[in-house]
Amino acid sequence: MTPTHDPYDADRPLMLRCACGQDHAPRDHATDAVDPDEMGRNFIEASLVKALFPQEPVRRAFLKAVGRRGAMAAIASVLPIASLQAMAQDRKAPEKKDLKIGFIAITCATPLIMADPLGFYRQQGLNVQLNKTAGWALIRDKMLNKEHDASHFLSPMPLAISMGLGSTQVPMNVATIQNTNGQAITLHVKHKDKRDPKSWKGFKFAVPFEYSMHNFLLRYYVAEAGLNPDTDIQIRVTPPPEMVANLRAGNIDGFLGPDPFNQRAVYDEVGFIHILSKEIWDGHPCCAFGVSEAFIAQNPATFAALYRAVLTAAAMAREAKNRELIAKVISPTAYLNQPETVIAQVLTGKFADGLGGVKTVPDRADFDPVPWQSMAVWMLTQMKRWGYLKGDVNYKQIAEKVFLMTDARKHMAELGQKAPAASAAYPKFKIMGREFDPAKADEYAKSFAISKLSA
Repeated sequence: MTPTHDPYDADRPLMLRCACGQDHAPRDHATDAVDPDEMGRNFIEASLVKALFPQEPVRRAFLKAVGRRGAMAAIASVLPIASLQAMAQDRKAPEKKDLKIGFIAITCATPLIMADPLGFYRQQGLNVQLNKTAGWALIRDKMLNKEHDASHFLSPMPLAISMGLGSTQVPMNVATIQNTNGQAITLHVKHKDKRDPKSWKGFKFAVPFEYSMHNFLLRYYVAEAGLNPDTDIQIRVTPPPEMVANLRAGNIDGFLGPDPFNQRAVYDEVGFIHILSKEIWDGHPCCAFGVSEAFIAQNPATFAALYRAVLTAAAMAREAKNRELIAKVISPTAYLNQPETVIAQVLTGKFADGLGGVKTVPDRADFDPVPWQSMAVWMLTQMKRWGYLKGDVNYKQIAEKVFLMTDARKHMAELGQKAPAASAAYPKFKIMGREFDPAKADEYAKSFAISKLSA
């Protein structure tokens, strides 16, 4: 059984020649059967080569120069092809195969995005259409209107939507955390002499959404410096793709935003990186991958297939050796639409800081997919602290309903990934040196000198 044409040709469908010598697939022959292992190998190999070399002339030149075996050996040096091929096994068929998934063009969505060009969705029997979306309010609305089946979320958003904060109340779930760290406070170049946040009184800052880690971390950071984020500075909600333009125009003094826009501000010489978000809380969550509770109930096999695809991508993204390759496949117009060098600086952690230095911070961005429920509790404490959430809060109940820790453990174990213990859903964290104990959430929310609760 041999291909009737180059299997890496993106412009024609892959047709496998039957053993009888005719140009039809073996499954169409009365006496021949498909070799599923070979089909799986062909699929993975073709997906990888087409993702890395989307232009046919370049792809053909590469294959001609090194040959099929050479090509796969080169790719295998950075990608676990054998593991991916092992995923090509029979599973319960998805109830819904054609899916629309919303995303914002930021590096936080790396696992969700890379799963498309690298073929992880197709490997799970899904035909996914990634819909680039302009802003977070639109992401929310498209999920509420069922225009999207699943979505890239800011990790506090499913909590807020599930409680009816800022929108209609619809139960949403966080399946995985898409990224940890990966944000920064970027200031306009004219503020290079104002590195002390105590000097920021009157500054205008942008964040991508009210229910975002960006908003909560910025508020936390300036409050620790003695500034009230509601009265001493202005915080404006601005779609991430518009942040650099607003910084250039002088409409804002800075932003706590997602990459690649911190690095793009440096690249365009209009801003500098004041501090990485990991310096506020190392390992903090940022974005998430989620679906509605109703979608899971109606499409359990589809949800499981989505879970496998995104978890596989996250595991690959965690490996530092894969970061340059990932930058190559997610930087094109259909995805992030950014210079590859900007994406590579973010993902590899070797970057210009806009102050004349080059820094090496390998975990500037990371991709731990575990939806730790203590992270959800911390987000809820900040909603309470700043007046978004009123009254008594059952922190643990909400966290466990929205953040699907049990499902994550199950699917990670099925994929041979290291899954957290059942008793480990509520780890403690340190934010700017101060420990957060999720068992004392209400006490923590009320403990700050600057907050709506102390006003």
